Amino acid sequence: MEQVSLRARTGRVPGTRASRRLRREGQVPAVVYGHGMDPINVSVDARELYAALHTDAGLNALINLDVDGQEILTMARVVERHPYRAEYRHVDFQKVSLTETVTTEVPVHFEGDPVGVREGGVLSPARTSVMVEARVTQIPSHIEVDISGLELGGVVRVADLPALDGVTYQEDPEEVIVSVTAPATEAAEEAPEGEEEAAAPAAEPAEAAEEGGEASAEE
Repeated sequence: MEQVSLRARTGRVPGTRASRRLRREGQVPAVVYGHGMDPINVSVDARELYAALHTDAGLNALINLDVDGQEILTMARVVERHPYRAEYRHVDFQKVSLTETVTTEVPVHFEGDPVGVREGGVLSPARTSVMVEARVTQIPSHIEVDISGLELGGVVRVADLPALDGVTYQEDPEEVIVSVTAPATEAAEEAPEGEEEAAAPAAEPAEAAEEGGEASAEE
C-alpha cells in the first residue's frame, strides 16, 4: 500500500479554546499514540490532512507523520468531522508497523448492471462497507463485487464476497450486503386486493342484520 507523508506540529495546548484557535489558523488538533510511546498532542495542516485521507486508500492510508523530524508510521483511527461543514475537527493517529495486523472498515463497490434491475427490480444496498482483518500493507482500498448476474429477489451476502489474499472478513457470513427487490408500487397495488377479500366476510353480518330488521318491521 502506498504511504503518504504529513507534517505535524508539537506543543499543542489541549482544550476547547486552543483547539478553536488552531482551526481558525487552518490547523486540525490531533494526538499520536501507540505501543512503546507516550501520547503526543500535535496539530496538522487541514489541507494536507485532507489530501492524505483522500488517496485511493481513504481512511486506511498509511501516513508517515513527521513529528519534530522523527517519522512515525501511523493510521488515522478516529476522525472527528464537523456536523455540517466539510472540515475535520480532531484526528487520532495510531502508530503501526508494517507487519502489524489490524481490523478496519473497507468500502464495498458494486460493479455491473443487475439482471433483476433490467427486469424492473430495485437495487437495495444494505451495506456500503465491511470490517476486515489484514496486515496494514494488505488492506484493500475497496472490495469489488460483481452484481451483474443478480436476479430479482437475489441477494449477495458476506459469504459471497471475493476471497482476497491476507484478508479475513470480520462479519457474520449471512449478513446481507445488497439485494434486488420488487418495486414498492407493486406491493402497493397488491394491497387493495387483500383488503377487499378481508372486507367481504364482514359484509354478511350487516346484510343479515338488515334482513332481520325488515322481518321485525313486517311483524
